[in-house]
Amino acid sequence: MKKLVVLTGAGMSAESGISTFRDAGGLWENHNVKDVATPQGWRANPTLVLDFYNERRKQLLTAKPNAGHITLAEMEKDFDVQIITQNIDNLHEQAGSNKVLHLHGELMKVRSTGPGKEVFELSPEKIEVNLGDTCPNGFQLRPHIVWFGEAVPEIENAIQFTEQADIFLIIGTSLNVYPAAGLLNYVPSGVPVYLIDPNEVTVYSSNVTVIKKGASEGMKEFKKMHYVE
Repeated sequence: MKKLVVLTGAGMSAESGISTFRDAGGLWENHNVKDVATPQGWRANPTLVLDFYNERRKQLLTAKPNAGHITLAEMEKDFDVQIITQNIDNLHEQAGSNKVLHLHGELMKVRSTGPGKEVFELSPEKIEVNLGDTCPNGFQLRPHIVWFGEAVPEIENAIQFTEQADIFLIIGTSLNVYPAAGLLNYVPSGVPVYLIDPNEVTVYSSNVTVIKKGASEGMKEFKKMHYVE
């Protein structure tokens, strides 16, 4: 079974109504990104940051996977599919995808600010985290998100998956955010690369087939190209 490695970005979830700061030039739901997605913002106003991600979770609970997510999950019947996502939502998992690596963290998880950095999963019944909510060791909980200026701990695993690809598919990412954008450099020579995005994306490689459509329509076309009898 061929290994299909998929890198997804904000455009993957756009049709599901999940917005990102890139939609509004550095603003994310009318907040400056530096205030809600950096360690400096957290230190300056943790209550604002916690409230912001509480609202994002409420938004996520009303969102549903779109046809692009579902088609990608269906391709597991014919391919060994490994998703590497820059998105913090869980829409890939909701759609039924089994192998999802979150580069930038997960919205439905929180972690301790203590030395162990233990991670805890939130339930849909308890999505709010406030100042004073602590881990069992007494340390404040924070969003399990990789903020700007923080290391991306899963990047080495993402590189390993990319190096094993028989097909590499990119969906809905501008390829401007590093280190995720650099994964293209680890695709083995001769491996076909596909890019699904309705916008112009600059790719410094000649071995890329561009499908200039949104995630749902683009995945429908990609699946037709790779239908396995």
